[in-house]
Amino acid sequence: MNTKYSDLINQTYYFPQEEFKLNKDNLQFHNIDLMKLVEQYGTPLKFTYLPQITNNIKKAKAWFRSAMEKNNYDGKYYYCYCTKSSHFEYIMNEAFKNKIHIETSSAFDVNIVENLLENGKINKSTYVLCNGFKRDEYVTNIARLINNGHKNAIPIIDNFEELELLQAQIKGKFKIGVRIAAEEEPKFEFYTSRLGIGYKNIVPFYKREIKENKNLELKMLHFFINTGINDNAYYWNELVKCIKVYVSLKKECPTLDSLNIGGGFPIKNSLAFEYDYQYMINEIINQIKIACDEAEVAVPDIFTEFGSFTVGESGGAIYQILYQKQQNDREKWNMIDSSFITTLPDTWAINKRFIMLAVNRWNDTYERVLLGGLTCDSDDYYNSEQNMNAIYLPKYNKEKPLYIGFFNTGAYQETIGGFGGLHHCLIPQPKHILIDRDENGILATEVFSEQQTSDEVLKILGYQKKQ
Repeated sequence: MNTKYSDLINQTYYFPQEEFKLNKDNLQFHNIDLMKLVEQYGTPLKFTYLPQITNNIKKAKAWFRSAMEKNNYDGKYYYCYCTKSSHFEYIMNEAFKNKIHIETSSAFDVNIVENLLENGKINKSTYVLCNGFKRDEYVTNIARLINNGHKNAIPIIDNFEELELLQAQIKGKFKIGVRIAAEEEPKFEFYTSRLGIGYKNIVPFYKREIKENKNLELKMLHFFINTGINDNAYYWNELVKCIKVYVSLKKECPTLDSLNIGGGFPIKNSLAFEYDYQYMINEIINQIKIACDEAEVAVPDIFTEFGSFTVGESGGAIYQILYQKQQNDREKWNMIDSSFITTLPDTWAINKRFIMLAVNRWNDTYERVLLGGLTCDSDDYYNSEQNMNAIYLPKYNKEKPLYIGFFNTGAYQETIGGFGGLHHCLIPQPKHILIDRDENGILATEVFSEQQTSDEVLKILGYQKKQ
């Protein structure tokens, strides 16, 4: 009988895959021996594999280049990184090796942009697209950036009032974009996104507030679907509506030359994941070109703002199974040495799926289990709802430690989880390491942050005087 964990994975999925392979009965991720990481750094352990950031940026650029060549598309393509997915410096340093641009969403993002400029990671030709709802500090920071000579900083107007606020602080002429308030999916709780300006209001807004203003240059129309770029009727319908607005606006506004289609590329959340990126990009470019050709207007340059796609597949977490609790005749709880709520908050908040695999003991027999975190919260678990299928792992054996890995966790988890701060039930933040390769492909690791200590937590809580 095929009763080993390795048999189960081979029967269920195509395995091995590009990033996952076996070395005897231990899992390798991008040819990294995960058990060696465990032996060197212990668990719980967070890691970031930096080369995957560059890999995904290069893939997207190649897909868009291919689509534009195939469709004889005259516009240019600009890859922007959406900072809210992960603001860490090590992410920025890796991403901006690839001559990309940046999208911001709040005031402090602009401070990061200024730091990147100061340290030569980006320059004044880098596009800085300033999205989000803008209040005082954000407006002030954007104005400072533009007034200091960064002419490719483009505030994307989210509401009618922002234009006046920006003009009050920015000296001279500056570029702007306008965000479309897309209609949400029919099953959504409300009809229209709270972000942006309604389809029907954009051309009138341009004529009323921008057309005769010599200090404003409308350059970009911004479009984003909350559910991402998917091959379904809802996405294509919203895209067509967006293109129609672009065409109408272009006829009124000669300076408009860019269409920002936002982010929303999915990342791999299962070994059964399938998504044809090249097909989707070909179709998007084709739809834009057809509409522009029919209307006899020039095709726009294309901007994207990929966040999760840029960083998501670079991240992972490794836990040890500490103990197994048999709560009834059917449910076995494998308890990990950390918390899902605090280290992978999206599994708790939105039932997000990540790839979950055993790190070792692939040649052992398997069993069906539930996974529980260390907090005393009943919601601190990971089960088949998040994992798509029932969770099977090598059988628990207290004499043979079992380690499990969650992969493609690099987007949002640190910031949503409150990196460096307090966590539910005061479960400490895990150690986090960075993994890189040199020009010869040799692996190098370094500790970015140690596991949180009780002294650090007590200091935040006020039990120790702050230095």
